[in-house]
Amino acid sequence: MSKAQRAIITITVITASVMQLIDTSIVNVALPHVMGNLGADLDNASWVVTAYIFANVIIVPMTGWLAAFFGRKRYYLASIIIFVIASMFCGQATNIWELVFFRFVQGIGGGGLLPTSRVILVESFPPEDLALANGLFGMGVVSGPLIGPVLGGWLTTHFSWRWIFYVNLPVGMIALFLAVMNIREPQDQRQPGRVDWWGLFWLIVGFGALQIVLERGERDNWFQSNFILILSLVAVVGILIFIWQEFTTDKPVVDLRVMRHKNLAIGVLLGFVLGLSIYTTVFLFPVFAQNLLGYSALQTGLILLPGALMAAIMMPTAGVLLKKGVPAQLMAGTGFLIFFVFCWMLSKQNLNSGPHNFFWPVILRGIGLGSLSVPVNTIALTGVFGHDLSEGSGFLSMSRQLGGSFGTALIATFVDWREAFHRNQMVAHLTNYSYQTRYWLNNFIHHFYSVGSSMVTAKMQGFKLIAYGLAQQAMLMTYDEAFIAIGFFSLICIPLILLTFGKTETPGEQKSKRTTKSNKKQSMAVDSG
Repeated sequence: MSKAQRAIITITVITASVMQLIDTSIVNVALPHVMGNLGADLDNASWVVTAYIFANVIIVPMTGWLAAFFGRKRYYLASIIIFVIASMFCGQATNIWELVFFRFVQGIGGGGLLPTSRVILVESFPPEDLALANGLFGMGVVSGPLIGPVLGGWLTTHFSWRWIFYVNLPVGMIALFLAVMNIREPQDQRQPGRVDWWGLFWLIVGFGALQIVLERGERDNWFQSNFILILSLVAVVGILIFIWQEFTTDKPVVDLRVMRHKNLAIGVLLGFVLGLSIYTTVFLFPVFAQNLLGYSALQTGLILLPGALMAAIMMPTAGVLLKKGVPAQLMAGTGFLIFFVFCWMLSKQNLNSGPHNFFWPVILRGIGLGSLSVPVNTIALTGVFGHDLSEGSGFLSMSRQLGGSFGTALIATFVDWREAFHRNQMVAHLTNYSYQTRYWLNNFIHHFYSVGSSMVTAKMQGFKLIAYGLAQQAMLMTYDEAFIAIGFFSLICIPLILLTFGKTETPGEQKSKRTTKSNKKQSMAVDSG
């Protein structure tokens, strides 16, 4: 390939991947408009988000097998086509369940884009250019979840919620045209053999049930709901049978044996935490900024924008540093440490914090996340090639998706639990015997009485203001604790990284070495002949 062709392939896979990643979060800000327009309540409308991620989690681990069965290029093109057509039907939905169905179909198409894009990129570049290409690709992976809420809010405000789906049509058609013209089928593609129907069935049952539990557990009060309890049992049984099936069949739909690579297994765990870090902060910070500090969706997006730009700068920079010989473990460990500092700084904010107080924390977030994606991929895929590379890439994508779902469900439950705890703790001190309570209540009553309220009304307004202030303080302490809890997950990754120390190589470098060895063997064979 020429350099121009490789550049076009990079643009193609980044465009397709960012399009898919944006759709994991773009719908969230538009849900109130969807509910009002289609006459749905929040419980039904939440399935619009759940259906997409549900389909993603099912398809992502199957991408290696599907690419082998249909051919990688054909599967990639089909994924783009399905995604674009489903996006069009989502925009034309006339009721909530029609929208849920086409979001599921959209998720089936989108689920194959990210892992297949990564494999196409790895196998299209020589070693000397692959680090930078991976950095550019990682830039899209990290920026996609950040762009989604901002773009969704802007489109919904200035046009209609339907445009959050219509916007995929021109982008998808461009990606499709570029893919048709520039992507090639691999020459050493494996043969899939017979279909592992039982593996496919238990994959859908186990991971599908798990995803629904994670998405809806907090809303349905977790195990107090029979629906969540039954689905949890189904998820455990389904996943265990799926693992047994895949290890005992000759042609598994998901080759779990690829996890024999130690670095890949650790890389999947690191990818899980990376997904947790990205999605939980994208979920938590807007709620903190809008509900507690009173910012609009646009203001919140602008606060996060410098961090997204910094991540965009750091991604290719990380690729260049890897190319120059900086250890991937050192970069990943530094990235997790920087992300912890970001979380620690957010945990020190208060009700008087303004946009300027968040500038350096979000810059650090961009540096941390920008320093993680490419090194984590490098650590995970060292020593992995051929068929295992495609399977490993699927596992990495799935681990990030599950990390995001698990983290969002966990942090939502944590926020509810700690907010109730802090509120109850403070309410216990609101008594007639408390000097502070009497002092502030009398001040409030005096203020409202002086501006025209009756004494009875002034007392009611004073009590409401105290209750409001108490709720704000409880929320503030809860969010501070939630941010530091997210940071804790980053810290525990650093010891895991130590287990992977040794020389790491990008897949391109491994490919170059394998080619060199193959040429030497052929030369020796000719000489001996």
